Amino acid sequence: MVNLTGPVPGYAPVPTYTDSEGRYEFLHLAPGNYTVAINMDGFKPWSAGVVLSAGQAATQDTVLQLNSVTERVEVQGEATEVATESTTPNATVTDTQLESLPLATGKFTEALSVSPSVIKTQQGRLNFNGQAESQSMLLVDGTESVDPVTGSFGIPIPVDAIQSIQVFTTPDSSAYGGFSGAMTRIDTRPPSQSWNYKFVDFIPSFRGKNGHLVGLANITPRIQFGGPSIKNKFSWSEDMTYEYRRDPVRGLTWPYNETTVYGLVSFTQGQWTFSAKHILSANLNIFPSTILDANINALIPQTASVNFHRRGVSLGISDDYQFNSGAVLNTVVRATNFYSDSEGHGYANMTINPEGYGGNYFNDYARNSNQVEVLPILQLPTRNWHGAHQFQMGEDILYREYKGSSQSRPVQLLDQNGTLDEQINFVGAGQLRATDYEFSEFLEDHWTLTSRLSLNYGVRLTSQHLGRDLGFGPRGGLAYNWPRAKTVIRGGAGLIYGHVPLLAADYADNQTRVRQYFTGPLAGQTITFQNVYVPSGSNGGTPGPDNLANSPRTFVWNVEVETEVSKTIQVRAQFFETHSKDLFLLNPILPATGTIGLLELRNTGSAYYRQAEIAARYRPSEKAEFNLSYSWSRARGDLNTLSDTLIPIETPVIRPNVYGIEPSDIPQRLLAWGYLHLPFWGLVVSPVLDVHSGYAYSNVDVYQNYVGVPNSLRFPLYMSLDGKLYKDFNIHLPFGEHRKTRKIRLGVYAIDFTNRHNPHDVFNNVSSPLFGQFAGFQRRFTGLAIGMGE
Repeated sequence: MVNLTGPVPGYAPVPTYTDSEGRYEFLHLAPGNYTVAINMDGFKPWSAGVVLSAGQAATQDTVLQLNSVTERVEVQGEATEVATESTTPNATVTDTQLESLPLATGKFTEALSVSPSVIKTQQGRLNFNGQAESQSMLLVDGTESVDPVTGSFGIPIPVDAIQSIQVFTTPDSSAYGGFSGAMTRIDTRPPSQSWNYKFVDFIPSFRGKNGHLVGLANITPRIQFGGPSIKNKFSWSEDMTYEYRRDPVRGLTWPYNETTVYGLVSFTQGQWTFSAKHILSANLNIFPSTILDANINALIPQTASVNFHRRGVSLGISDDYQFNSGAVLNTVVRATNFYSDSEGHGYANMTINPEGYGGNYFNDYARNSNQVEVLPILQLPTRNWHGAHQFQMGEDILYREYKGSSQSRPVQLLDQNGTLDEQINFVGAGQLRATDYEFSEFLEDHWTLTSRLSLNYGVRLTSQHLGRDLGFGPRGGLAYNWPRAKTVIRGGAGLIYGHVPLLAADYADNQTRVRQYFTGPLAGQTITFQNVYVPSGSNGGTPGPDNLANSPRTFVWNVEVETEVSKTIQVRAQFFETHSKDLFLLNPILPATGTIGLLELRNTGSAYYRQAEIAARYRPSEKAEFNLSYSWSRARGDLNTLSDTLIPIETPVIRPNVYGIEPSDIPQRLLAWGYLHLPFWGLVVSPVLDVHSGYAYSNVDVYQNYVGVPNSLRFPLYMSLDGKLYKDFNIHLPFGEHRKTRKIRLGVYAIDFTNRHNPHDVFNNVSSPLFGQFAGFQRRFTGLAIGMGE
């Protein structure tokens, strides 16, 4: 691995790797002074300075020298530059770590939970900084890669195509916007300059029951191949993943307790090198999939569950050009078509009784959406004035639109004896469509005042067709290196404007809910709840979508201290807060008199998240790393946001909104993960230990109203130990133009190795004879890890 730093910390390219003949290359560099460095076990550290002028290409060769056993080399200057290059905390997962982590389904979303601020709920959804993933942002190579309608991370990226994943809890760069939670950035691996291939997980797993095979459990083969079609000019790569999976859900009777997933992801990349100063890249992502019985659990049988279907295509084009002045223009264009639909298993009325769901799921929807984003960014040459300034500016143009339908059948609320207490009917066509376009301009400067102190500050202006006419979002942060203590202090603050959900734009066109009450205080009454939007500061409602005059916004700030205890151990302590306002939420209002009530859409929701964390990283070598963290957090907010009522599927019963403990509130969490080489047989072990407070939940009555304080109760303490144990073998192929060395990986992995049986369901209806009992216990799952590649 070859590292390049300078001329300004924070804007250096990512490390690169030499090919089989020792060649390496860095492209699109601005003029200035650079340092090339190599640190490899068993060899002396090496570094050299390189001075580049505009339009120049330089060659730097080296011969590594063997290191003596007693010699110890410590390079302090390089550590200082790296430590101050960023003023905002982030959790990074590299491609090496992705290959080592025990990922149950092989998806990148599973790796995100190694960040202390990311929680995976019992339903398999992600929460960032206390908010749902639909309120967060996923960037792939700098552009948005989410479902345009819901904002969920519904566009898959094969893990073998990923070079790194970064989760930013409080991003300080003004280049980022469009979210109220946190931001995740994926950088894909560029095509290799030499031919290569990889096969992973091509051995199927079978399901056993009572000592007999009962069919295929899963098969998830992944293949990667590609290389240069025109040497030094055009290279390409293909990453393809097929998935067939039958996941058992505990709490239901076999064989009616399985969620079935099948899908295909094809990620094709190409890169054309016009010159050392001009590169054009493109990628095409195709991702059809189906999930049958997606939401079953101990309280939802297959007959009352939902089937999901998804298909889509995303095309991204990136052009990098360096001017003779040293300025670099990066222009990225991404176009995405995303189609999704869901349906129940039949047309019977859905029932909700104290022990769970019955009948067939009530709602069917279909959405066909398109999104186009154009993002040109100009990075200017380094300017010297009281230090070094690295300016960048850009324009972010985003267009989103969709059309679809949402149609529902009656929902019946029953008591324990089967008596009908309430019925919800739906009136109207439910034909939906919405359009939005945004224009954002940003400017920022990374100012290195000294080798110990750097500042990052900028501003982002956003204009939205739906929402705020003009949003002013300043950002800023600093990083200071305290040399004697080998300590870096970071801090920052900023204002971020999020997107207006497309589901809010056409809210009035949803079907109208008509509730018939048969028992209780409202017995004999029928109330129609009209869909209306209530602007902020107004008491009256309007049905039109053109009155969304505000946008979600979040204020974030952080402070962090990181110190080097030894050459291999770093310790970090941080605290950060996020305060979100103007979130869109739903709230049913009963009429004072008459039969017409309101189901209000308001953008007056709020939420805040606080987290304190102390973490340590042990890195004895480039091939081993272990991370340990303890975090305390607090998540509070309105409970009826659109992300909690309409995404990913519509909630049958919408309760009155309350402000309180978020379902994602996890007060305490201990997280440990990494990969270590064992001292025998060349084995590598990769454990992930997650211990945290139990998930929050609420008690309800037969009308599904809250009983007691919402989310004041807790599941038992959650503890899961996952792990992978493997060994890499090198084999030499004697045929071909050159002898080739291939790597074969053989290993095993286990999810919930301790078999703790963490529950994911609870009977929370106070009238249920099973009230207070937990169900749906997690079970240990084991499998083989087999792969072959270069």
